[in-house]
Amino acid sequence: MSISFGGIGEMCVTLMAASGVTKGKPVKMSTNGTVAACSDGDRFVGVAVDVSDDGYAIVQLKGYTTMGYTGTAPTVGYNVLAANAAGGVKGANAGNECLVLEVDTTAATVGFII
Repeated sequence: MSISFGGIGEMCVTLMAASGVTKGKPVKMSTNGTVAACSDGDRFVGVAVDVSDDGYAIVQLKGYTTMGYTGTAPTVGYNVLAANAAGGVKGANAGNECLVLEVDTTAATVGFII
């Protein structure tokens, strides 16, 4: 048996995608029913798990995800995370309080529950 975090409390929704929304990157609400790509330091609402050619995005709002991080490596446990300039996340004073379950400092990735 091995440890698996996939599928924990996962909730996804389909929304319109503004230009620049990319699969695997954090997104923020921009207008009614529409998400946009995050800028450095933005509080994200979720992660675009898929983006269609016709302008829609499936956005994961809750559950476990893995993303790249910049700056100081988060620690396991609760951390405040915000979007970074590289399309991942970073530790921040303001953002989302997320439960970090694993950190890979070699790959600079963090696995957390949104």
